[in-house]
This record gives sequence, C-alpha cells and structure tokens, in this order.
Amino acid sequence: MPTMSVDRSDPRPLYAQIAAELRAEIRDRTIAPGDTLPSEAALQERFGVSRSVVRQALATLEEEGVVRRDPGRAAVATAGVEHRRLVQRVTGLFDQFSRSGLELATRVVRLEEAAPPAHVARHLGTRAVLRLERVRSVRADPLSYVRTWLPADRVAGLSADMLTDSSLHRLLAARFGAQPVSGRRQVRAVPADSAIAESLGVAPGAPLLLLEGSTFDQHGAPLEWFESWHRSDRVVFDIEADESAEQVRLHPGTAFTEPTAPTPADTATPGHPAPRLTRAHALAAELHAELTRLAEEEKQEKGEGDG
Repeated sequence: MPTMSVDRSDPRPLYAQIAAELRAEIRDRTIAPGDTLPSEAALQERFGVSRSVVRQALATLEEEGVVRRDPGRAAVATAGVEHRRLVQRVTGLFDQFSRSGLELATRVVRLEEAAPPAHVARHLGTRAVLRLERVRSVRADPLSYVRTWLPADRVAGLSADMLTDSSLHRLLAARFGAQPVSGRRQVRAVPADSAIAESLGVAPGAPLLLLEGSTFDQHGAPLEWFESWHRSDRVVFDIEADESAEQVRLHPGTAFTEPTAPTPADTATPGHPAPRLTRAHALAAELHAELTRLAEEEKQEKGEGDG
C-alpha cells in the first residue's frame, strides 16, 4: 500500500481520516474480508502519525464492525455490517433506523423542478413535480441513493435544508399535512450506473437492490413516487409469509420482487387466455397492497417509501 500523509488542513480528526481511508479500502475489496490489515507500526509509518492515532482509528472501525481485533494480533477485515430494512411497513428508512438506535445521515444531492417520466406523471396526476435526490448513510458509510418525485403544488416551500439529516415523511406530515399511509413496492436487483456507484462508493456495475414504488396519503391521493438503490453488501431483506392473513411481511435478509403486471407475452389474446398463474399473481399483488393499506391505517403509523 502506498505511503501517504493525512491532510492536516482537513477539519476531521486525524484518526477519522485514517479510518475513512481504511474503510474505503475494505469496502472496495483492496483489503478483502478475512485479510489482515497492516500492523499498527506499519500504519503509523504509512500515515505519518502517532501509534495512539492509529489505535483510535482501528477502534473506530472495530466499533463499526468493519474490522475485528484480537489481543496480540493485527486487525482483520470483516464482511461489514448488514443493516436491516423492513420493506412492507409504511415507515421509511429514517424512522426504522431511529427505532433501532442508528443515526441515519441524509445528504441532499438535488432538489429541483424537473420533467417526470411518463409513469411518474401518471401516478402523480401532474407533470409539475419536484425531483429530490438524497444519499443516506450510517457512520459515514453510504447505504442508499434515493430519488423521489413529489407534486410541486403539495410541497410549496420545500427546501434542501429541511431535509438534511431528517425524514421526508415526517416533514410531509408535520409541515404539509400529508400523511403517507399506503402504497405499492417492488424490489429488483440492478447494476449500479456510474453516478450512483460514485455516490455509494461502489464500482460501476456493482449489484444493488432497487426498492421502487408509489405512496398515497391519508385521503388516498398520490403523494410520491420513489426509487431507492441500496448497497447489497450493506442492506438485505427477508420475506415472512403469513398464510392466515394472506399477507406478505418483509424483513431483511432476502431480496423480494413483488409480482408485477403481466408482460405483453402473458397478456390474454382471443383464443389464448393469460396463464392462470399470471392472473393469480396480479390478484395477489392487489390484495397485498389493500391489506397493507388497511393495516397501516389501523395502526396509524407514519409513512414509507424512503422518508
């Protein structure tokens, strides 16, 4: 590894700079999971700092779960911490992480009026929309990139400052009187494009989990369309099926793709009805969306997407 000095003009503490550099090397697999990190003496020489600074940097990484340190041995890179994401609940990432004691940082990348894609305009019922893009992180480790489309007339006065390190859904409810209560979601595995890869600190083409869907307010009016790209090495989803309620509950661990509309090849034509399985999937998707809406109204929980 190349010798380098820390930037003493950087406002961050020296140990934080070293931790960030080592974290990036572990994240990019320059140091693979299971590999031994250089010794404290080697890191001290590499960065030009005291051993106490190196030890503080390693302690930070150990607390984050990025490295494991055993007495008398050099630190070892781990596979990293996997953060839990509940997809089915109509509560956003911010609230879910807050409840588990994690602080989710939010950086606004873009907030501007923009022409929406056709499917977004259809859902929102207007082409006068705001395009909001954010990066969500835990302990400076980026987890997701979120693009949200909002009806401009419903969020007049919305600013980036309001959304820094805060919840969009809480803000929609408290300031704009719009309570997100229902919606429909799907999860797909997609490759990272170059812009999102750079924001999430992964290589272009790296696998991401895309959570995409629509949200409605307490009156049934369309409130948002969102796309949220999650790092697949940091965030995972599980599925838990409850046959008695005919409802799917999602928990982190395994990717879930909600049944989607039939493709043209599956669509019924005269003399060639659509496969029964396709119709069943469509009905199941509608039932799932309705049950979710009713359950969330009963609980009066606050909104989802990626607020």
